[in-house]
Amino acid sequence: MYAPIDQRPDGQVMAAVTMTVVSLALFAFAVVTLWWTMHAWRTPETLAATRFAAPDGAHTLSFSLLVPARHEEEVLAHTVRRLLESTHPHYEVILVVGHDDEGTTTVARQLAERTPDRVRVVVDTNEVKSKPKALNSALPHCRGDVVGVFDAEDQVHPALLTHVDHAFRRSGATVVQGGVQLINFYSSWYSLHNCLEYFFWFRSRLHLHARRGFIPLGGNTVFVRTEVLRRAGGWDGACLAEDCDLGVRLSSSGERVVVAYDSAIVTREETPDSVSGLLKQRTRWNQGFLQVLRKGDWRGLPTFWSRMLARYTLTGPFVQAFSAVAMPIGLYVALFAHVPVAVAMLTFLPALPTVATLAFQVAGLRDFGLQFGLRVRPVHYAQLVLGTFPYMMILSVAAVRAIWREGTGRTNWELTRHVGAHLTDTPAADGSAS
Repeated sequence: MYAPIDQRPDGQVMAAVTMTVVSLALFAFAVVTLWWTMHAWRTPETLAATRFAAPDGAHTLSFSLLVPARHEEEVLAHTVRRLLESTHPHYEVILVVGHDDEGTTTVARQLAERTPDRVRVVVDTNEVKSKPKALNSALPHCRGDVVGVFDAEDQVHPALLTHVDHAFRRSGATVVQGGVQLINFYSSWYSLHNCLEYFFWFRSRLHLHARRGFIPLGGNTVFVRTEVLRRAGGWDGACLAEDCDLGVRLSSSGERVVVAYDSAIVTREETPDSVSGLLKQRTRWNQGFLQVLRKGDWRGLPTFWSRMLARYTLTGPFVQAFSAVAMPIGLYVALFAHVPVAVAMLTFLPALPTVATLAFQVAGLRDFGLQFGLRVRPVHYAQLVLGTFPYMMILSVAAVRAIWREGTGRTNWELTRHVGAHLTDTPAADGSAS
């Protein structure tokens, strides 16, 4: 009678090797995540350097602000009203709508009729719609020195353009990436995690990318000098992460990118309104990263370390997918395989940086609440701790789904639905609505 395979000598060796490799890989991923998350908080000087410098009062640049909108008539008017409150004197707002989207087109034209000196409408006539195709439709119509991109649900601060104008002149940059923050952390258990992700990404990690000379730009609140954008050929209409792709191409061509985050003037957004919406959004982003990886423009980055950072970032979907597969494998081996005690103890190694990351996120949630004047209650801390693993699984499933879609040639744009959750009353720190 044969012994189970994990009780044979060769089975035991294989189980031990598998557990060791999986544990060390997960440990490495967790350490890197923790290191990047903490980047902006390592020293007071680093934290201060992430903010916009105080403007000097001059307004020398002009802006063309592109707002692509598709089936977003409910939120578009609010976004345009906020843009029209800008304290900067030289800007235009270009609303980009689809030829087959009657509802949004009607709202856009009404807004343009009210303020024809500021607002114009461009119709995207592409049969297959996507955000980069809409942006490319508007690029020839831009009159400003700088092109800025916003989403149709964005809540933009009136002083933002003045700060960006100064940042361009002060730094000599050709690209300025401002901060974006999901704000409705109270909407659901996953909204809290989603908001903190943005908080750490724009507050910390993007600054590390900028220092290393490789930056996957955000989808909005990004500003590029118009001549540079046109010289680069605009956005890749076939890419599902057109913002990341543009950042890679501009970084590879040596353009200087500046990142600034100031909680007082960040662009506020909402989280996806359902788990399904979050899953589809992350699938699109992950698949877009895989497309950018395959294109290979990142190979033109000037330094070895910037290329390694690009390779690691763009393979993020593979890392998350590996984690989704590795965790149950590690659990099975730990429970059913006969391995040495030392190897079994090694399986707890990834938990150390993971717990440290969670502890830092708890502190980050408190900082998030203080910076935005939001009341963070004990239940929110509980949601953060208890929801960490389920949220990680959603991201892992999205990564696996992205790899499957890319492998099967499914490249259609899955639109994220917006309902304006960030425009409703939020729980203020003093208990009142803000």
